[in-house]
Amino acid sequence: MNTMQELFSLKGKVAWVTGASYGIGFSIASAYAAAGATVIFNDLNPELVDKGLAAYKAAGIGARGYVCDVTDEAQVNALVARVEREIGPVNILVNNAGIIRRVPMIEMPAEEFRKVIDVDLTAPFIVAKAVLPGMIRAGGGKIINVCSMMSELGRETVSAYAAAKGGLKMLTRNIASEYGAYNVQCNGIGPGYIATPQTAPLREPGHPFNDFIIAKTPAARWGTPADLEGPALFLASAASDFVNGHVLYVDGGILAYIGKQP
Repeated sequence: MNTMQELFSLKGKVAWVTGASYGIGFSIASAYAAAGATVIFNDLNPELVDKGLAAYKAAGIGARGYVCDVTDEAQVNALVARVEREIGPVNILVNNAGIIRRVPMIEMPAEEFRKVIDVDLTAPFIVAKAVLPGMIRAGGGKIINVCSMMSELGRETVSAYAAAKGGLKMLTRNIASEYGAYNVQCNGIGPGYIATPQTAPLREPGHPFNDFIIAKTPAARWGTPADLEGPALFLASAASDFVNGHVLYVDGGILAYIGKQP
């Protein structure tokens, strides 16, 4: 029987977190490194990769960074082949890279809608497709798709994002259905509203949006990137070997709550 430490250990595993130069992806990758994984990440350009490498180095993590556009199947396939050649097969994939466009639906050009779908839904398909053969050869693997509360809810101005994240939830379930017999577990993690530098202006005391989020969250606070580390480690470890096709929402209870009575 495995000890608790062994159940959650990622020693000897290769973990790829897409778009993890900063933010939520950086926190997840850092947790994986602390659990013993070899961490790799990608970003769109050398500047972002260098920024990420510097951040990992400052944290004492020997991550490897690569320039790769996850919407480009040829680039993704080339990177996977390189990683398998130089390090080994990807055992853990976190599809973290994503974008959002806040535009009322009737004002959003179809081209912009397609761009969000391309990054937030098609790219996870491309990357998962690329790593699955190596996972199958290795006897199993973990795929974690960063979903969203918009996988379940609608909201003004985010039609493309909600459509993509709802699709990502179903892609998660389908990968679990199609490859579970190969000991591949595919699950989603759904962050709530997370305190990052990007959301700092919205979190000023007295800001209407800050008050709205606090009132809608039973935990009565914004989440932090660190709040995602334990759940993400669980989904990447042997502790979740019989968890498949699930979306784990880390939202402080928002999805369970109808809100305060006026």
